[in-house]
Formats: sequence, C-alpha cells, structure tokens
Amino acid sequence: MNKVNVGVIGVGAMGVHHARVYSELENANLMAISDLMREKSEEVANQYNTRGFVDYMDILKMPEIDAVSVCVPTTHHFNVVMDAIEHGKHVLVEKPIAFTLREAEAMVKAAKDEGVKLATGHVERFNPAVGKAKELIKDDVIGEVVSASAKRVGPFPPRIKDVGVIIDLAIHDVDIMYHLFDSPISRIYANMGSRLEKCEYEDHAEIMSSFKNGIIGMLEVNWLTPYKKRKLEITGVDGIISIDYIDQTVHVYGKSTQNVDIDYKEPLREELGSFLNAVDNGEDPKITGKDGIYALKVVTAAMKSAKDNLPVEINGY
Repeated sequence: MNKVNVGVIGVGAMGVHHARVYSELENANLMAISDLMREKSEEVANQYNTRGFVDYMDILKMPEIDAVSVCVPTTHHFNVVMDAIEHGKHVLVEKPIAFTLREAEAMVKAAKDEGVKLATGHVERFNPAVGKAKELIKDDVIGEVVSASAKRVGPFPPRIKDVGVIIDLAIHDVDIMYHLFDSPISRIYANMGSRLEKCEYEDHAEIMSSFKNGIIGMLEVNWLTPYKKRKLEITGVDGIISIDYIDQTVHVYGKSTQNVDIDYKEPLREELGSFLNAVDNGEDPKITGKDGIYALKVVTAAMKSAKDNLPVEINGY
C-alpha cells in the first residue's frame, strides 16, 4: 500500500478530526497542519507528531506533500483551495464546497485545468447506514419510493459564524437524497427564519423538494432543538426504511419488517481513506467537485425560495 503525503489546513472543530484520522490511516502520512491560531497549531502538531504552521502557504510550498484537506471557514474556501490547486496539490474541501456557486465553478475548472483531484467533504455518504439504505432501495425491499422525510436538528453551534442552518445542515440531506434516489431535484420550496439573537443567519428551515423521478423530499433543520437528532425516513409503496445517522441503525417496516445489521464505521475515516485511494490510483473521488456544486446549487435555490416565498425551478445537474 502506497502512502500519500498529506496536510490539513485549518484544525478547528472539523480539521482536528482530519488530522487525527490521517495520523491513523495506513495509506496516509500526515506531514503538516496549519491554523491561524498559533497555540492551536502547536497543540495539534504535537498531539499527532507532525509539523505545525500558522501560514497555510508553508504547507503548500512543501514539494513532498501530495494532497491537503481544507477545513477553514466556508468564506475562505475559495482562496485556500485555489492556492492549493496552483501548487499542484490534490484537495478535499469540507462542505459546502464554496461560499458561492461562481467560486465553486472556478475551483472545479482550475482543478481540471491543473490535473489535480478535487473532492467535496459530504461525509454522510460514507455513513454505513446510508450505504445499507441504498442497497435496500435497489433490492426493492420497500417497493417504489414515494417520498422521504429528514430531520436534522440540534442546539446552536457557536463555531458556525459565516453560514446559516440551510448551508450547514440541510446540504447533508439534500446530497443524501440525491445519492439515494439517483435523481436530481427539479423544484424546491422553502421557509426559513431566525429566532436566535446570537445567530446572524437563518436558524430554522423547512424545505420541500420535488425530484425529477417523482419522489418528494421533506426536510426540517434547526439550531433550536436542545438535543441532537439526525434521522431520515424513506417511504415506499410496500414499506418504510428508517435511518438514524448517529446510531448507524436501519429499520425496515412493512411487508419485510426487519432490523438490519450494520458494522459500525467512522464515516470520516471512510471518506478520507477513499480520497487517498483516488489520489493513489488516479481515479475520480467518490464525491467530486461537481457533486459539491450541485448540493450548493440546491441549497442556494432553497434560500432564494424562502426569501421570495416562491418555489424555485432547478435546471440541470
């Protein structure tokens, strides 16, 4: 097994886990991390026995580094990713891919022009419960799928300062529904609002999606609920598949009622391992920049719908 030399740019709440997982993966060699907070950089570097920098350019200038995870705030994704691409590094950028669609499209084009991989960190696709649900749908266990309902709620995370609940939370289930149903969204209608003084953006939203294959998706997200819940129910003509993302459990109700056995796996570990395999084998990442653009396109349309109080048509993929 070849080892890929990697760096992590930004070791806050999510980036520190990238550093941890890379330090544990057999096909990774964690060579450096960076963070604007010198104390944090030194702490994480010491913890995972690697080099720590304040300026991320110090990582990008290391010729031996093949790939980087970009885990900085969303508003900085574009500049950091473009610098990484310019220095010939393969990139996995945390979701959402960028702050705007224009930035995302420029990033994908730059990666293609430079011949480097650009992956988007939609980690829930690597949740074993999602993989099992996709198998069950393919095996026609609940018959033709009619609708899906997701609930992704919890308390407000103080670390989130640059986006609202739609981009931070709803984007997960938008991507998962697209992944499970193999169909793009044709129309979206949303409501959103803000009740928390400490949040500058929307803190609750309800979104209804119409997929091109006729499936209807309902999604509730908020930062108002005092407990964390991450669930998805898929309704078919012959039953229901119920997913708990946190517990990694899947239950089937209906003609084939059953509790489905799943081996627990850390989704981030699966995601980063998959990214490194793509880099090593010269393959496309499982979740590409194009996937990231689509997810951002859908949640951007949802925000427009909520602001205008009108449904929004979504064309193309």
